[in-house]
Formats: sequence, structure tokens, C-alpha cells
Amino acid sequence: MTRTSIGIGYVGRIPVRNLWLLMLYASDLFRTRKSGRVGLEDSVDELPDLVAEILADAVEKRQRRNLSMSYQSSEGILGRVRGRIDVLKTECNHLLLRGRVACRFETLTIDTPRNRFVRAALEAISRVVQRSELAHYCRKLANDMKSLGVSGNPPTRMQLSKDRFGRHDADDRIMVAAAKLAFDLTLPNEAVGSNFLPLPDKEERWVRHLYERAVGGFYEVVLNPKKWQVTCGKRLAWQIEKKTSQIDKVLPMMRTDVILEDAHACRRIVIDTKFNTVLTKGWYREESLRSGYLYQMYSYLRSQAGLDVLADRAQGLFLHPTVEQKVDETAVIQGHAIRFATVDLTGTASEIRFELLRVCDPWLPEE
Repeated sequence: MTRTSIGIGYVGRIPVRNLWLLMLYASDLFRTRKSGRVGLEDSVDELPDLVAEILADAVEKRQRRNLSMSYQSSEGILGRVRGRIDVLKTECNHLLLRGRVACRFETLTIDTPRNRFVRAALEAISRVVQRSELAHYCRKLANDMKSLGVSGNPPTRMQLSKDRFGRHDADDRIMVAAAKLAFDLTLPNEAVGSNFLPLPDKEERWVRHLYERAVGGFYEVVLNPKKWQVTCGKRLAWQIEKKTSQIDKVLPMMRTDVILEDAHACRRIVIDTKFNTVLTKGWYREESLRSGYLYQMYSYLRSQAGLDVLADRAQGLFLHPTVEQKVDETAVIQGHAIRFATVDLTGTASEIRFELLRVCDPWLPEE
């Protein structure tokens, strides 16, 4: 894929103007800074430079007050006892006869996975920003971290996911969130031209998951938290009265993408994001909604009926990208409105923002 922020590209058959916008909505930085309220998305074509500025500013502030440090497990053969003695290694190598002892101990270091990740993000984002002075500044900060003792071996996302923020290092949240988005922005994102991209299945799955997280992140930041509760990835339970001993092993699980709830207004909107065309060829007609999706949403809604008022009045919303034509159709089935709608991902950031809010009408009141 060609890395560019201008023009219409394709992910499979889905036209997308800018995956950077979806990355922003899905990012921790969007949630941490509440960027949906300050207009960062309005300059999405300059997003790498904006993220680089946020990252550089956060790193400079942390360097001014010292980068966070943490204890890491180490081991070595020493001339004195430090920490715990590794008895087996000491005895097997006859270290005591030479006045040595094998020890396992904790060392306080600045070379933490978090700091290594941030240093690598600075180096990565410096290669994609437009302004040369900003690229130079990012490289300078990365070199400063190197001189302080932060090595250039970045951790994996899996290793970084184990990192926890304490009260003393809460200021690192924005720095790490910006670093994560900086790494995402250095990935190839979309193609220019009229040809379909022969994307590997892995990349299509990645974009599909990105779209789901982006929709959830958008509503979590943009909607008024005093009115709306946004839940992503919630599991729903079947209302089972009787069951056999092995049914739990084979009964399918229900997991929703996004749920919007306004308890005061007694509203619940179950959103399921689908990164494909909303219409397909039917058996007896030229175009048809996908029946499997309708059955899926029907299960989400009817399986929860009777639990509370919100469940009894819940509505479903399928959110697809626009392909060739816009679709916005609704059917009320047994008291539950189920809506199939599309969002044009080839639009500008403000147009996509408007459409994401519009598709919730009339269930979503004006803020």
C-alpha cells in the first residue's frame, strides 16, 4: 500500500479517503485528550505532524522533570550478596571458593519498556512528518533519551500492554498514547487510484477491527458523558431456563461492538459495525440486505427482552461504509427498530463526524 493522506484509496472494495482518521478515533490519544472536543480531527491530513508535536511536547516535559524509572529483574555473579542468592547456580559453579556469589536482584533503571517504546516512536514519526524542523526536533529528543540511557530496542505491543501507570507517573499516559498513535501512523495506510488493492487477509482483518474501534472511540469522546454511557465489546448472556451439562461449551457467545445508553431518556442503541457492503445479491431479487446480520441483531435485542426497560425498548443499528450508494433503511420488528445505514469514508473529517452523529437520529438528541 502507498502511504498518503490525500486521495481515495480502496481496502478490498471499500473506498476510504484517509485511514489516519480512523486511527485517530481508535487511538488512546483521542480518548485521553478528548480530542473530539478540540478539533484535532479537523486537520487529519496533517495528523502525523500534529501527533509528533503532541508526542515531542510530552517527552520534553517528562525530560524536564526526569523520565519515569522502574525496577527491573537482573542477575549476576557478584563479589557480595545483593538481593537473593541463586543457590543452585552458586553451588554448581563453585563460586564461593572464588569469593563470588550468584544473585538475583532488582535494579532501578530508566531503560524501561515504556521509555524504549517512546524513543522508537520519536524516531519512527520523524520519518513521516512534513516539516523538516519538526523531524529534526523528534530525532533530537530521541538522541537525548539515548544519552540518558534509554536503549533502542523497543518492546512489543504485547509487552507494553503489561505496563501499568501508577499515581507518580500518570503524566506518562498522554506520552504513551501519542507514541502508540505515532507508530500506527507510520504504517502504510491507503492507496491512490482506481484499482482495488490486493490486500492480504491479515490487513483486511486489521482494518475491519480498526473500523470497529474507531466507531466506539468516536462515540466515547464526542457524546456528552453526563447523558450517554458508551460500552464497547460487551458480552450478552442468553436467558437460559434449563440446560444440559455440556451446552455452555457449544452455545455461541454474543458480543456487541458498541452500545449507547441514555438511562434518563430510556434509550439503548446497539451498534454493530460491518466493514463490507450493506447490500448483496439475493436469491429472488437484485439486491438484498444480508439476512445473517438481521438474525444476529434480532438475537441481540430479543435475547435481552424482559430484563429491564432499556432492553425492552432497545434499537439496533448496523453501520457499514458507503459503497457506490448510500443506504439508510429501518424496520420495526416486535417493537425493536433495526436500522441499516452507511457512512461515507471518502468524506472529510467533518463530514464523517456529521454522518456518525446523523445515523443515530432520531434516537440521538441534539447536544
